[in-house]
Amino acid sequence: IAALFFIFFAAVLIAVLLSGLAALLAKLTSTSRGWALTASSLTVAAVIVAILSLFGTQLAGQISDVFARLPDAIEAGGERLGIHNAFEQIKEAVSGEGGGQLLSRVANLGYTAIGVATDLVLILVIAVYLATDPRLYRAGMIKLFPPEQHERVGDALDVTASALRLWFLGQLVSMVLVGVLSGVAFWWIGLPSPLGLALVAGTTNFVPMIGPLVGAIPALLFAVTQDFGTVLWTMVAVLAIQQFEGNLITPMVQRRAVDIPPAVMLLGIAVFGLLGGIAGVILAVPLTVAIMVLVQKLWIRETLGEKTTIPGET
Repeated sequence: IAALFFIFFAAVLIAVLLSGLAALLAKLTSTSRGWALTASSLTVAAVIVAILSLFGTQLAGQISDVFARLPDAIEAGGERLGIHNAFEQIKEAVSGEGGGQLLSRVANLGYTAIGVATDLVLILVIAVYLATDPRLYRAGMIKLFPPEQHERVGDALDVTASALRLWFLGQLVSMVLVGVLSGVAFWWIGLPSPLGLALVAGTTNFVPMIGPLVGAIPALLFAVTQDFGTVLWTMVAVLAIQQFEGNLITPMVQRRAVDIPPAVMLLGIAVFGLLGGIAGVILAVPLTVAIMVLVQKLWIRETLGEKTTIPGET
């Protein structure tokens, strides 16, 4: 049930984004919503295909290079810390006791990859259906509540959708800036596969606070395989980019998007990580945004009568 919940929420998130883009396009071009949704979906797909066409081969090569170099980087890092055969120890810890266990885990990994691909297709199909006729599903959700609550619940759903769009756009800006800055810094330092490392750094930044730490690990491991100066400059670059992102980019973006208290964000990541594993961690922040908006609107303002500013409310 938890897995289905996260699949459904991921589809809702994508549908909210596509629907918002379609509404903006329909307003700018005075076209029908159906044509605007088709055009916006094709535009997003075309941008992705164009990026993959221009940089796909180079990105694939550099990402493969990142994973190919990681064992040596782990070994080098272990040696510097006085841990011999660090990579072999990690492999033994993962594989358990014996080759049969390892083969079983490899088989499970294959099934997991197939499951992830299936889930992604399911998410995209559900998202397209939701975005095509959001009023139908919105009305169905509202009917789960008593008639006297229909207007209140509908308004809350609209505000939540708006807040999710604002959060995603803000996070996208942050991810792109971190990825670009990281790529330039890693290229200047002389790290191998700077484009692949930058993609990792930018993508992991989707999960605030924890993601940047995870994204910095491959770059630091690669630096360890070279000299102390490279390690020092890499650490300086990572810290500088994260400080720039955390103290300048994020506050500027959140001023126009959604400002989540750090403690609430960490609690959300912990809770949804326990419930959904990696999927829960990835979707923890938008889920926290949705819950925070609903609590502020339905409970704090409309039930308790307290004045509060709600993200996404016009």
